[in-house]
Amino acid sequence: MRSTAHREFARIFIVGGLLLTVSVFVAAQDIKTNYVPGTDFSKYKTYKWVTVDGAEQPDQIVDQQIKLAVDTALASKGMTRTDADTADMYVAYQVSIRQQEQWNAYGTGGGWRFGGGMAMATSTTINIGTLGLDFYDPQPQKLIWRGQATKTLNPSKDPKKNQDRLNKGVAKLLKDFPPKAS
Repeated sequence: MRSTAHREFARIFIVGGLLLTVSVFVAAQDIKTNYVPGTDFSKYKTYKWVTVDGAEQPDQIVDQQIKLAVDTALASKGMTRTDADTADMYVAYQVSIRQQEQWNAYGTGGGWRFGGGMAMATSTTINIGTLGLDFYDPQPQKLIWRGQATKTLNPSKDPKKNQDRLNKGVAKLLKDFPPKAS
């Protein structure tokens, strides 16, 4: 028979393992992506950052951190950032530090809109700490890829921890980008 101390140790070990598993599950980032089937992603070599009309913008530091994380991930996939309007693809992001509406229309800051000045927008709700990343084809003016990473922007007192969480979320979000041709 087992001793009482041995049984108590086993019980503590099992409970500790369950708590660790639950805490890892709760803290894990949730990644969701979607794209237009049949899109030839191999034609996208350059990209330009654009803004989403009506979306809440983070402060300048978070903006720079997000763009740096995405730029790094896209550069590792052979893509080049440009400020030229002739970019192959437009990239926009939205964030939610709290729950908010996400708008699905964008602008370049120069008055460019869907339909020659008219915008059509839809909205969905994004949750706390979410980074939404959208890729648009500028020629037909359509969304071609969308991804969301939750628990990516949860602010803490530690700026390094915030940046590490953001880098990890963007890497997971873009892990399978571009989608494989079917």
